[in-house]
Amino acid sequence: MDNILEMRSITKTFPGVKALSEVSLAVARGEVHAICGENGAGKSTLMKVLSGVYPAGTYDGEIVFDGEVSRFSGIRDSEHAGIVIIHQELALVPYLSIAENIFLGNERRGRNGLIDWNKANAEAAALLDSVGLRENPTTPVGQLGVGKQQLVEIAKALSKDVKLLILDEPTAALNDTDSEHLLGLLRSLKERGITSIMISHKLNEITAIADSVTIIRDGQTVETLSLHAGEVTQDRIIRGMVGRDLESYYPERESHPGEEVLRVEDWSVKHPTQDRLVVDGASFSVRAGEVIGIAGLMGAGRTELAMSIFGRSYGRDVTGRIFMHGREVKARSVTEAIDNGIAYATEDRKKYGLNLIEDIRRNVSAAGLSKLARRGWVDGNEETKVAEDSRRSMNIKAPSVSSIVGKLSGGNQQKVVLSKWLFTDPDVLILDEPTRGIDVGAKYEIYTIINRLVAAGKAVVVISSELPELLGICDRIYTLSAGRITGELPVREATQENLMVLMTKDKELAA
Repeated sequence: MDNILEMRSITKTFPGVKALSEVSLAVARGEVHAICGENGAGKSTLMKVLSGVYPAGTYDGEIVFDGEVSRFSGIRDSEHAGIVIIHQELALVPYLSIAENIFLGNERRGRNGLIDWNKANAEAAALLDSVGLRENPTTPVGQLGVGKQQLVEIAKALSKDVKLLILDEPTAALNDTDSEHLLGLLRSLKERGITSIMISHKLNEITAIADSVTIIRDGQTVETLSLHAGEVTQDRIIRGMVGRDLESYYPERESHPGEEVLRVEDWSVKHPTQDRLVVDGASFSVRAGEVIGIAGLMGAGRTELAMSIFGRSYGRDVTGRIFMHGREVKARSVTEAIDNGIAYATEDRKKYGLNLIEDIRRNVSAAGLSKLARRGWVDGNEETKVAEDSRRSMNIKAPSVSSIVGKLSGGNQQKVVLSKWLFTDPDVLILDEPTRGIDVGAKYEIYTIINRLVAAGKAVVVISSELPELLGICDRIYTLSAGRITGELPVREATQENLMVLMTKDKELAA
């Protein structure tokens, strides 16, 4: 077999942690090769070794790319060889335009040596078209949602002479339609002879598109499976990832909703910079011991709704009423929202959810410091104890609570975000894409935590792009389209099909 890549006995150690131990990987030329494993298994670390983020000399083992032993001292070296990586945490400059981001460090110059903006914008427009993103190339990236930024990253990768494209959780922030478009894009790249490595927790996508899948567990290679024979099932992959069978993707829960905890009435929010409504007269409620879901396509206004409720963290000219336990409350700031028992775990943990240069302890305590204060001083010992309890109960994989959050895997960062808000002891917990970029084993743990919360009488609101997830964990599901609530279904009556009908309902018909 003609292998474009071989990684032989790769071992990578960090202080106190052996992230990779004798990991070997072979990728055939022109295939889509998936890498699976739980969070903290070492998948992203392996790809960072390959792409030069961790340069030669900082790890043991050998990389053979395109028939030659390669020692990359940085990302520029690997990109020069034809390897491009798109990280799970997107690396875009929010204040620069789409075109400027695509060609950053690879600018399109004219004969006079200056940047030819007409050429750059025209090429960027063609690249955006190829990934199905209908945006003006001059639009600042910061005005785009996470999903659209992902597509900009892919367009940026395609602007380079790429032989091997590495995608770390490429569809984690995308809805089903956009995910299918991306998978189609990978198929077309394969036809053009471009090899792809895809790290993903969405096993249905892996079985649909991958030619081979390598499973990594606890920093070691478990096995590589060929999917051509059609004998590899999602259950088979899960067994390799977690070392056991998962009885069910969603833990069972008896639902016994109590009194209404949160009611939102006629909630409307304007875009921060444009004169248009992003949330338009939305109303919903959630009771004690109940999980409700909010389903909608990208751009429907799900995150905007949640953030504006949480202390008006998004938008302007916010109108409407919020009731907690039947009493109208004001939540005009994040502090007021927290004081009234509302917590919001963001979908964008890197930008809004965490202080990446701080340790686990400081992040966990950040939203609830008043609970740890004695005469104006934070009790450091108590802070450490709280963080340690969270680390154990949430199964955060880190040597200690002094570990820097920015160095944790994406899934473990998400667990820190959840720990931070659970420490505030909220009555209502709004979870925005809580399992984005998290493996099936860790998802099960988070679902179990949600069940524990509702069993204790908490009310939980889950926003998710994955309809099976909402169907698996919710009691009721609201659908959102163009900023308006278009339907409400008890989960026993809901299907992916009837939810999608409501999610795509025309705004005027929804009125």
